[in-house]
Amino acid sequence: MNLPNQLTIGRVISVPFFMAAYMLGYYYVALVIFLIASFTDFLDGYIARKYNLVSNFGKIMDPLADKVLVYSAFCMMVEGNIVPAWMLVVILAREFTIAGMRTVAAAEGIVIAAAMSGKIKTVLQMIAVPLLMLAVANSLTVKGEAIMYAAKFFLWASLIMTVYSGVEYVYKNRKLFTM
Repeated sequence: MNLPNQLTIGRVISVPFFMAAYMLGYYYVALVIFLIASFTDFLDGYIARKYNLVSNFGKIMDPLADKVLVYSAFCMMVEGNIVPAWMLVVILAREFTIAGMRTVAAAEGIVIAAAMSGKIKTVLQMIAVPLLMLAVANSLTVKGEAIMYAAKFFLWASLIMTVYSGVEYVYKNRKLFTM
């Protein structure tokens, strides 16, 4: 298994540790785990492209690892009333729709390439989550309030990009609905 794929697997393996730290109230530990895992998302893609290590495994597992990491955080934040449940439902609806479209496309021998809007969505989510964690860790301070405003900005920006990228994927691949 090449290094980029090992980094992707490492990101998935980090999720239970991230969740345990968060649920036990070790927000800074959870934050560090999340940030390292998020950095591996950038790193694995960079290494794969630079050293021609792009693989089918990586093409499929890298975005799934991102989703497992980010949406586990959002689920815990819904439980803690930090992120509204409806927001997570919108995000997951987009993900399931795109996953379904990719499955139909694959059955027809078509590959749906990742769009820049989807990558921007992921980056915005990976910024929102650590900011939300920082806000929770500092919830009783003025600093925590200020961080929460920034976190909410990125959360809303990621939601807008989620909807936009979902509409873009559906529109660009609408021919799949006739297959």
